[in-house]
Amino acid sequence: MKNYDVAVIGRGMVGSAVALGFVKQGRRVAIVENDSLSNFSPSQPIDIRVSAISQCSVHLLDRLGAWSSITKMRVCPYRRLETWCFPECRIHFDSKAVGLSQLGYIIENRVIQLGLISQFSKYLNLVVYSDELKGIQFKEDRNILFLKSGEKFSAMWVIGADGKHSRVRQLANIGITAWDYRQHCISIGVNTDLPQQDIAWQHFTPTGPRSFLPLCGNQGSLVWYDSPERIKQLCAMNSKQLRSEILCHFPKELGDIKVLQKGAFSLTRRHAQKYSNKRCVLVGDSAHTINPLAGQGVNISFKDVVALLEVTSGVEILSNDLLVQYELRRRPDNLLMQTGIDLLYKGFSNDFLPLKLARNVMFKLVDSSEIIKRKVLKYALGL
Repeated sequence: MKNYDVAVIGRGMVGSAVALGFVKQGRRVAIVENDSLSNFSPSQPIDIRVSAISQCSVHLLDRLGAWSSITKMRVCPYRRLETWCFPECRIHFDSKAVGLSQLGYIIENRVIQLGLISQFSKYLNLVVYSDELKGIQFKEDRNILFLKSGEKFSAMWVIGADGKHSRVRQLANIGITAWDYRQHCISIGVNTDLPQQDIAWQHFTPTGPRSFLPLCGNQGSLVWYDSPERIKQLCAMNSKQLRSEILCHFPKELGDIKVLQKGAFSLTRRHAQKYSNKRCVLVGDSAHTINPLAGQGVNISFKDVVALLEVTSGVEILSNDLLVQYELRRRPDNLLMQTGIDLLYKGFSNDFLPLKLARNVMFKLVDSSEIIKRKVLKYALGL
């Protein structure tokens, strides 16, 4: 039976990143993932699943050797961010305020994943199993993993990077706290008549935010939050009908558009009751999911990767004490981000007059204070 230091379950953005990080530490790593990805082609349509990548995440991807591969495919840098309830009360953020040439990048999830996977072939100490996890036999010093194909191997640590319905989390008997936001979200890929590729914006309404994320060319990703019934109605529309609804309900900043594709998903907050058990450790969506309205989901997941790699750097034996250190570093920050975004969501998703007035005053105060805006930006960018 083969023995590894680390077994990573899941080859998404987070799983690929943590696998590369451990490989670069010189550890023997196995990664298990059954899904395959087609090679990138510039002629392919832009994928509906995109992420806003912060400078902190860029630094990680660069250290892992993947950033240059990603930039050779498709990335869209943006340097400005605006958010508002009413047009006259806006908060403006600019990369110049923190001395950067951009605030971040909007990138297809698949492109990030492909950039990371492109590094795998450089390392002989990384083995990829195109398979699925069936079960885990828990031992005191290492675990034995059983795959659906019948293959088995052992690892000192099992990393659950297998998403919000994590099989690793279930097998390790780690519970979660979760609730539904009673809202759904539709992501719509569009062509825009107006060139606005250097700015991302978000307009808060009583029924939920309307957001624009710039993409390469004159393309963009629109994000529309609303009730499950309303999102279901939008999903049932053809492109012409959906375009009319967008032009009616999105702010004038968008201009005219052409609908290219769409996809919907529900909004649920989840947080694992602990991040490790029985030599299994959770990262990314396996440990926590967050309301996507601030675009921080993948960034806090990459922060998990950074923390896990930092506590294990220069350490020969992967002990349970290291997992305690990892959780102490990440749980408070993840909980703070979840709670802050929930307060933002609740504070802006209503039409109560006194609260509306208070929001407008807050927007004006924040926008007039460069110190506050710099602090908010630095926290969001992980600087």
